[in-house]
Amino acid sequence: MAARSLGRGVGRLLGSLRGLSGQPARPLCRVSAPRRAASGPSGSAPAVAAASQAGSYPALSAQAAREPAAFWGPLARDTLVWDTPYHTIWDCDFSTGKIGWFLGGQLNVSVNCLDQYVRKSPESVALIWERDEPGTEVRITYRELLETTCRLANMLKRHGVCRGDCVAIYMPVSPLAVAAMLACARIGAVHTVIFAGFSAVSLAGRINDAKCKVVITFNQGLRGGRVMELKKIVDEAVKHCPTVQRVLVAHRTDNKVHMGDLDVPLEQEMAKEDPVCAPESMGSEDMLFILYTSGSTGMPKGIVHTQAGYLLYAALTHKLVFDHRPGDVFGCVADIGWITGHSYVVYGPLCNGATSVLFESTPVYPNAGRYWETVERLKINQFYGAPTAVRLLLKYGDAWVKKYDRSSLRTLGSVGEPINCEAWEWLHRVVGDSRCTLVDTWWQTETGGICIAPRPSEEGAEILPGMAMRPFFGITPVLMDEKGSVVEGSNVSGALCISQAWPGMARTIYGDHQRFVDAYFKAYPGYYFTGDGAYRTEGGYYQITGRMDDVINISGHRLGTAEIEDAIADHPAVPESAVIGYPHDIKGEAAFAFIVVKDSAGDSDVVVQELKSMVATKIAKYAVPDKILVVKRLPKTRSGKVMRRLLRKIITSEAQELGDTTTLEDPSIITEILSAYQKCKDKQAAAK
Repeated sequence: MAARSLGRGVGRLLGSLRGLSGQPARPLCRVSAPRRAASGPSGSAPAVAAASQAGSYPALSAQAAREPAAFWGPLARDTLVWDTPYHTIWDCDFSTGKIGWFLGGQLNVSVNCLDQYVRKSPESVALIWERDEPGTEVRITYRELLETTCRLANMLKRHGVCRGDCVAIYMPVSPLAVAAMLACARIGAVHTVIFAGFSAVSLAGRINDAKCKVVITFNQGLRGGRVMELKKIVDEAVKHCPTVQRVLVAHRTDNKVHMGDLDVPLEQEMAKEDPVCAPESMGSEDMLFILYTSGSTGMPKGIVHTQAGYLLYAALTHKLVFDHRPGDVFGCVADIGWITGHSYVVYGPLCNGATSVLFESTPVYPNAGRYWETVERLKINQFYGAPTAVRLLLKYGDAWVKKYDRSSLRTLGSVGEPINCEAWEWLHRVVGDSRCTLVDTWWQTETGGICIAPRPSEEGAEILPGMAMRPFFGITPVLMDEKGSVVEGSNVSGALCISQAWPGMARTIYGDHQRFVDAYFKAYPGYYFTGDGAYRTEGGYYQITGRMDDVINISGHRLGTAEIEDAIADHPAVPESAVIGYPHDIKGEAAFAFIVVKDSAGDSDVVVQELKSMVATKIAKYAVPDKILVVKRLPKTRSGKVMRRLLRKIITSEAQELGDTTTLEDPSIITEILSAYQKCKDKQAAAK
């Protein structure tokens, strides 16, 4: 019950984690007074205002491409609150992976997201926490969020966190998780939010790579009516994390958990702290956060984003892509453990002074109407979700949607993977009553924010189903062929690259800048390579065709096949494996594993079940292959490389068009695998 002593705002926020509602006296709240206060993106920034006017999109796009300094310089000056003005707008060189924006400038991200709005309208709602149980939402004002952020920032400092130190946040969607991110930003610490579905092994790997000093977590999490044992997972992880000095434990439930030597009860400690914390003035290119994303090989990459450029880009894309207006309720249902949650649950909306929804639950809890009941109850104006959820809900029919009033909706958004036309049409026609703007957005962890989307655009401009369409201001896409030449013209496909830097893009891979250069700038010198393929239409619009490397997209979660293979390799009975992605009706893509089992292994069905458990333990449950096929051998070239494209063709019924197989060491292996696959399908059919 310590939350009751924290003051009205903070006490209510923390108390809401367990249903507490104490109402003691309101504490004083002092806000930062920066050298120059700006109106923010909802105010008078010329380019922001102009972008909403008819006829402006082509002109602004051309200017951003032709004169990036003239475009981004005034935007940064007028949109963000600065302590010290910048002297250089940009300094970028793709050949070395050098990315720098607004050099010499000093600011604090938490001031931009909180203090400026507490000065203007302290009781306006910053967050609506849509908790797991519907109808129990909690509203957090900007004043309350600032008080909580300051208390937590002071607590971090008291426990030894200094400017530049890294803090791991292993928490589900909640106001306290947002406050933890902003508290790090306030004192100049770097946060790495780790999705609260990752296993102890994956958690430990990320903590160690980032050299985290402190971990912040909950005793337990709630999602879809199920309890997640977060503290137990953290306990297991930190056994292998020598840099961790403290684990700060908040309580989402009343259940007690073991508290060891490293553990600190977060609510009790925050009760001792002052609700005021002076913000650290940070350089534009100082690190803001590290966020891990899967690559085609090796350990997940710690993508680094910095202060000013990232915040500007997140705020601008949030406002213009979704047509966000003052007073709107913005509903992005992504988890904060992913970049979508960072940019469009936390930083973009709060920098714009918006009301942002934190969605803790699932789209089908307690029933398939959950999203739409939430829209009705919270009067959500923009809804931003994943195609995976749309495809899932589509199968439940229209009745669950039409049961609820969705008249507040103005913009619908899709994120995480390309949306298929059937799901697009259903979202537009049924959910949006054929009246809402639907924006299919393409971007990545590495881009920091939306890069291609139907809006902004000319007033009344067409939106085509299942297509991201138009590059955002400052994004200059090009298509490249296999020889590394630019593909000109219309109705053409190629590797999607970007020819010019933009403020929101990642700066490096933490601890390994050469890997950053190799991954994004080596394949096509002079260009940023996205790893995706794209098609350009006659109208000059872009449609994303999917990954070109060994990365698969499972329910919007990017996952390297090498990670799954590494987990499988730890099984003593499996000397070889190959994992590929294949189309899935709901998930978009799913993982399919081909494994070779030792003769001495015994029952292969037991091995398969053990492998599924191992992948769940070492990575996460969503990474478990939907199908695991035991084969005698894998198709290899004479040099020993596994030909995964042949495996993809086999399981996608393209075995009659295998292409060139002359480099196979033994072509008869294809017949072996086809036979094993057919037996597996026959067995599944018989079981039904």
